[in-house]
Amino acid sequence: MEKNKLFEYAYESFGAKPEYLWKRYPEYCVLRHAGNRKWFAVVMDVPRASLGLPGEWKVPILNVKCEPLLIGSLLKKRGYLPAWHMNKENWISIVLGAVPDEEIIALLEMSFGMTE
Repeated sequence: MEKNKLFEYAYESFGAKPEYLWKRYPEYCVLRHAGNRKWFAVVMDVPRASLGLPGEWKVPILNVKCEPLLIGSLLKKRGYLPAWHMNKENWISIVLGAVPDEEIIALLEMSFGMTE
């Protein structure tokens, strides 16, 4: 899933627009609830080496909150990584473009529900 499509889905489904909070990382953004302001997703372009992946370039990832029992099985699949810079027991990183859109949407909806 491309970032623009992800942002479009988040806005249409949850009324969430990307918020760019860090001057040092202008490409990083969060998606959060309008009411309680809790984050349900973080989108970042992270150096592959920081994720334990080969290569020098950056890769777009999506961090979402996830049921702890589901995280273990997802980590066995291509495109899923331990949460980068988040609690690894409750969050997971998804490499955008490596996971089917349907799976990303389901996990985004789960994350939204878990952070209400």
